[in-house]
Amino acid sequence: MDFDLANNAGLMIPLLLVVAGVVLIFSAVKVVPQGYMYTVEQFGRFTRVLSPGLAFIMPFVDRIGHKLNMMENVLDIPTQEVITKDNAQVSCDAVVFTQIVDPVPAAYEVNDLVRAISNLSMTNIRTVVGSMDLDQVLSNRDDINARLLKVIDAATHPWGVKVTRIEIKDLTPPGDITEAMARQMKAERLKRAQILEAEGDRASAILKAEGLKQSQILEAEGRREAAFRDAEARERAAEAEAKATEVVSQAIAAGDVNAINYFLGLKYVEAFAKLASSPQQRTVIVPADFAGLVGAIEGVKALTDNVKRPPDAPRPSGGAAPSPFTTRG
Repeated sequence: MDFDLANNAGLMIPLLLVVAGVVLIFSAVKVVPQGYMYTVEQFGRFTRVLSPGLAFIMPFVDRIGHKLNMMENVLDIPTQEVITKDNAQVSCDAVVFTQIVDPVPAAYEVNDLVRAISNLSMTNIRTVVGSMDLDQVLSNRDDINARLLKVIDAATHPWGVKVTRIEIKDLTPPGDITEAMARQMKAERLKRAQILEAEGDRASAILKAEGLKQSQILEAEGRREAAFRDAEARERAAEAEAKATEVVSQAIAAGDVNAINYFLGLKYVEAFAKLASSPQQRTVIVPADFAGLVGAIEGVKALTDNVKRPPDAPRPSGGAAPSPFTTRG
């Protein structure tokens, strides 16, 4: 019995030593993932930082203090009500991008780093937004982001944290202000539509005026061309009349009585035509010596025949041609 106990004790001691060695190895060997850093504390005091990879510490003397994520982190800032400079209330939230650049102050200079950055961001959002009017807040979001980034990055620098970017996600004014803004936008759009319509009417009126102008120009050119043609026709008529007058003058000089009758008959007919065509004349009285008019016309016909007949042609016999106004028995 005693022999069995001794044998069992001899077997337990090596086994315990193996287990203790395994425990010591696992306590001394640490594997740090990529993107992380571990702080090492010896009896509660910071001694060094473990970089990514395989590292060794003193078992039971050293321990891992903080495991720090060195990658860029995204922190959501909760929604809060902010009063603007013109006493308008808006709901505002944001997102902050941070990265630890120095693990020692991030681990030992501030307690609860995430909560500290969140509260710091909320406070500065109220400060920056509260210093601006509502119109500026709604239209200058990039300016707000730049001011917040500058202030918060400077405040987190002692903690070993770099604020890479901060963005305002949402700015929501109250419902009544939203309705007023919608009415204002509608009024602006109606105003622009009316302006565009007025500009269209103006352009249409200009085009119509230009068309009327071109029409009047073409009409004036047409009248000028017609006047030129009328003047040319009158000139040719005057030339013909001058030629006829010359022929009649030559006939009178030659002692032809028909030429004198031609002149008298022509003037007689012209005067009678004016009298008949007068709009104020309702009654035309034929003169008593109408037979003289007929004789004048016969003289005109004879003179015309003499003018048209060649000089060497014999004169027709039998006297004057019968008058178209005479009646045969």
